[in-house]
Amino acid sequence: MTTDYAEKRSYRRVSVECDIYFKMLDTTVDEESVGRVVNLSGRGLMFIAERGVPMNVELEIRISPGNELTPPLRARVKIVRMEKQKRGGGYEIGAVIQETYK
Repeated sequence: MTTDYAEKRSYRRVSVECDIYFKMLDTTVDEESVGRVVNLSGRGLMFIAERGVPMNVELEIRISPGNELTPPLRARVKIVRMEKQKRGGGYEIGAVIQETYK
């Protein structure tokens, strides 16, 4: 695959379509929310959720792609971008992976 632009990211984004389960850390509420992963890289991810998540909040996430080729991911991430979708009722949320869990 060739691209017509210089890749400026340290890691290439990979399109992924699977559910993401997330909950805020450092809160007394232990409620888990569900979103949909759009893309994933070695450093971060972007997902869509029905409700927004404040900037700089840390989440614990769980991603289970549902196939044998892609391993599940459990991690602590920090929210670095959150925007209302231009089309659709959800939010586009960008996060940087802080730590992965086994």
